[in-house]
Amino acid sequence: MKNLAVACFLATLCVVVLAQPAAPAEAAPTRDAERARIGAERARLEAGFLAEDAECYKKFAVNSCLGKVNERRREAMGDLRRQELILNDEERRIRGADQIRKTEEKQSPEKLQEAADQRAKAVKEYESRLEREKKKIEDRAASQAGEQEKSEASATRLKASQEKSQARSDRQTAAAEEAKKFSEKQKEAQERRAQHEKERLKEAKPPAKSLPLPQ
Repeated sequence: MKNLAVACFLATLCVVVLAQPAAPAEAAPTRDAERARIGAERARLEAGFLAEDAECYKKFAVNSCLGKVNERRREAMGDLRRQELILNDEERRIRGADQIRKTEEKQSPEKLQEAADQRAKAVKEYESRLEREKKKIEDRAASQAGEQEKSEASATRLKASQEKSQARSDRQTAAAEEAKKFSEKQKEAQERRAQHEKERLKEAKPPAKSLPLPQ
């Protein structure tokens, strides 16, 4: 009973201490120390109960003795467990308060203005990046248009040169054909003159004398 009274007193003291407001930086070591104390108390009590269990096996009414020891064990361990639950509740309360504080800080005018400034900066950078990309596209299009114009002008000059060369080739071919035709006509005329001269000479030649008749 004495141990139980001490445990109840410590539990009450723990509730009073934990119920007092404290900064998270100060509360964490206090909770850790309290958990360490509960763990040490649990180990001490369990060691004592194990020793009592061993003594029960030396008695005639073993089961009755063990039952009484287990009853005290459940009561003492249950009290320590309740203290742990109180600590857990306090930790959840502190975490919740910390989360609310962080949320309020995020929603403070300074934070809201900072977020708005960051968004405005991001939008400005995005628009600037778009403008640079647009300028690059326009410059590239202008360069391509210039190259296209140069290419078209070069193609036009090449076509004109090819047409001129073709016309010159056609004239040369036509001249060669005319020269060939003229040469053929000249040859035909020479052949006709030669034939005509041959026939004229043949007609102008005196006839051959006949042989004398035999006596």
